[in-house]
Amino acid sequence: MSLLVTGAAGFIGSKVAELALADGRRVVGIDNLNEAYDVRLKHWRLDRLVRRPGFEFRRLDIADRAGLDRLVAAAGPFDAVVHLAARAGVRQSVEDPWLYLDTNATGTLNVLEACRRHGVAKFVLSSTSSLYGRHNPLPYTEEADTSRPLSPYAASKKAAEAMAHSYHHLHGLDVTVLRYFTVYGPAGRPDMSLFRFVQWIDRDRPVTVFGDGRQSRDFTYVDDIAPGTLAGLRPLGFEVINLGSDRPVVLAEILAHIENRLGRKARCEYRPSHPADVPATWANVDKARVLLDWKPTTRWQDGVDHLVAWYLRESTWAARIDTGL
Repeated sequence: MSLLVTGAAGFIGSKVAELALADGRRVVGIDNLNEAYDVRLKHWRLDRLVRRPGFEFRRLDIADRAGLDRLVAAAGPFDAVVHLAARAGVRQSVEDPWLYLDTNATGTLNVLEACRRHGVAKFVLSSTSSLYGRHNPLPYTEEADTSRPLSPYAASKKAAEAMAHSYHHLHGLDVTVLRYFTVYGPAGRPDMSLFRFVQWIDRDRPVTVFGDGRQSRDFTYVDDIAPGTLAGLRPLGFEVINLGSDRPVVLAEILAHIENRLGRKARCEYRPSHPADVPATWANVDKARVLLDWKPTTRWQDGVDHLVAWYLRESTWAARIDTGL
């Protein structure tokens, strides 16, 4: 199977590409290597991918419709596209909503149109638990109302989902939409809480906590997310599927675990929650079990231990990664 993976230097994209290569698939990865967060992490991930047989990398922005079309025509044919390129982050999207719409909505349209023009039969789209907002009951099921996004990020991903459905309806594209829940792990995004907590505690920096620390998140380990994403390649017609741990954890509990692993105490500074934040997330993953034969297997304690161990191994440079605060 030949795959095009967008966002291949990203946190999830690099893991998905790595697993696809291990399964014997040919992978062409594209990424524009933007500076949404410290680009050293993207290069670290990409350096490991380009050494692997079967992987080709092209630097390209999905907002470049003509360039994307040329690439799919020249590097294909592709059996499927795994579309992971996106601008992520709730708070950042409030500052620059135009950028999020350009990448997540128009960029997704460009990828969908390239699939249509060049006969790609399968499209896997990364989406987000942020679509569920704060008005739905927990745990979130895929049938919950997603018409009230709280941030431009969530709204832009809703637009991507809607456009993917239109291409399924009009052009017969087989689409799997995967709503990820707070993905974490080694070499993860430095603008997310767990990377920040590890680095800040290790460096004895003040630990900024938005809210009172009692909010809970369905933290999902990246090594569970990657096989779930590739399982989405099976023919399904059009389906929206949650990928989460189904085991929400209170933020303060994870913070205490990191303190224990590093042998240091956090100096917490509490700030008000952002209006786009939600007090809790929790994925119902029954649909993933049935349709994808997938379930999460990593305990959050083990996942956090893997993150801490990676950080300590790479601390000569990881300790200097810009966390955005």
